[in-house]
Amino acid sequence: MPRLDPTSLGQHLDALYRAAWALCGSREDAEDLVQETFARVLARPRTVKSGGERAYLMSALRNTFYSRLRTASRRPRATHTLDDVEAVEARTSVQPDRALEVREIFGVIAELPDEFRMALAAVDILGLSYGEAADALGTREATITTRLYRARQRVARALSDQPNRPEVREGSGPNRSLA
Repeated sequence: MPRLDPTSLGQHLDALYRAAWALCGSREDAEDLVQETFARVLARPRTVKSGGERAYLMSALRNTFYSRLRTASRRPRATHTLDDVEAVEARTSVQPDRALEVREIFGVIAELPDEFRMALAAVDILGLSYGEAADALGTREATITTRLYRARQRVARALSDQPNRPEVREGSGPNRSLA
């Protein structure tokens, strides 16, 4: 098996960042997650399947994400007042409409259950094939297909302006009486 080439990690940076943003729900946390993932991967030589760098990096990203969650759950939580919070300048001055749209989409993805969020991040954001995503997430390809379908449906439903189920009015269906 070939070793992971550290110089090739840069070509996966954008895709991993988008996947991390979907997992974390915030731009800042996603940047930290990708940085920590790269630090762990580069800490020692890694071997990967030929052409499977992105799937390997998704697995490493997922494992780092869960490790961070476990670590955070063991730490005592500090409470902050509004006086302690500093305003963060949003870098949305170039395309504010697009930035708002992206933030909304990633917010919806971040609220999905873990298994749906991971499948969606692996395939739709990272661009892994269903088989690669199944390997990276430790599940079957058919499971990835089902999770993706359900995740996409939930995201579409959350972003649509229509209610979840259309109303059915009496006399308005195909079997209405003409009398």
